[in-house]
Amino acid sequence: MPNGRTPAQERPPILRPWHFVLAFGIVSLLADMVYEGARSIIGPYLGTLGASAAVVGLVAGAGEFIGYGLRVVSGYAVRQTAHYWAWTITGYALTVLSVPFIGATGAIAPALLLYGTERLGKAVRSPAKDTLLSHASTSTGRGSAFGVHQALDQTGAMLGPLLLAAVLAWREGDYRLAFGVLAVPGVLVLALLFWLRSRVPDPAAYEHGTEGAEQQKPRTTAEPTPRASLPARFWQYTAAVGVLSFGVAPFPLMAFHAQTTGLLSDALVPVVFAVAMAVDGLSGLIVGRIYDRRGPLVLLAVPVAAAVAAIAFGNTAALVWAGAAVWGVVNGVLDSTVKAVITELVPSGSRAVAFGWLALVRGLGLLVAGGILGAAYGIQPGATVVVIIVANAVAFAGLAWVLRRMRRRE
Repeated sequence: MPNGRTPAQERPPILRPWHFVLAFGIVSLLADMVYEGARSIIGPYLGTLGASAAVVGLVAGAGEFIGYGLRVVSGYAVRQTAHYWAWTITGYALTVLSVPFIGATGAIAPALLLYGTERLGKAVRSPAKDTLLSHASTSTGRGSAFGVHQALDQTGAMLGPLLLAAVLAWREGDYRLAFGVLAVPGVLVLALLFWLRSRVPDPAAYEHGTEGAEQQKPRTTAEPTPRASLPARFWQYTAAVGVLSFGVAPFPLMAFHAQTTGLLSDALVPVVFAVAMAVDGLSGLIVGRIYDRRGPLVLLAVPVAAAVAAIAFGNTAALVWAGAAVWGVVNGVLDSTVKAVITELVPSGSRAVAFGWLALVRGLGLLVAGGILGAAYGIQPGATVVVIIVANAVAFAGLAWVLRRMRRRE
């Protein structure tokens, strides 16, 4: 064998499935401190550089499109090369090396370039990372594994903004320092990833011994995965998620509203985001457990919650806090349980591509939402609320139709 390594099929992973899920969750915790910390203040920061509401909304949507939409490209690349760890580590490296420099730019163009590079890192790593996690979820429960991972992920998404809130409370308006401190968790992300890679070189070994032809034939992740077309149910489900994504307001636009109307101070904006992320992680954990027991119909609550979250564009601080919390529920389910459904619809060999297509469609929805909602806000905040409510009414009807068809075919 090259380098004297033994294939994962002959040497079981050193970490148990749950330990792998938890360790990967800590990686996401640290990484979320970096990029969710940045996302919590990017809207107000761009505002200090002279950006308008329309620009902030479009930037938020474009950033989400890069982070989600380009995953379909990396998904095919991951399937072709089967280098899951290489793509995962490269993606995280792009993120943790870009964010600390955003605040040092002092100009819109380079700040946007670095923010786009951070989002590109998310696109590069996500299909590979989700596939690695899906292997371990075979033994732990699909919804539970993604739910626990999401809970740890969002713990970091809460801690990062709180860290920046403390920095901005100490040094008001010092965005250079706020972005710069995020280099510390970034270094820890890379160190932990290399350690985890050495302990579990091939997480596909977690699926060996399970039923199904694909699992019965041993295969290392160093070998390209056989190509297979994605089932029709996957495309129907993905289209419904895309429509749903159009009705989710970007947080930078919500933060822009809160700050420019004087409802929240610079230091309080990341605190609100931290609360939303705490709710995000908890909802992903709870809904993941419900999904394992009740099935995908639990997703029908998402468009209802997304419509309610529009109260964040109200004229009181209390509405901003409440709307952000409900917004956290929506994103918690979209980032966890939505992926768990994919593992039931698509065989493991095609999951990297499936996760990529799901992300592309979701990214398109977020891109359109960012542009239209930002433009609507420029007319009147109430117009933004109307667009969100209408979009989620359509999303509810479409998602209900798809989920009913899925149940009938089971």
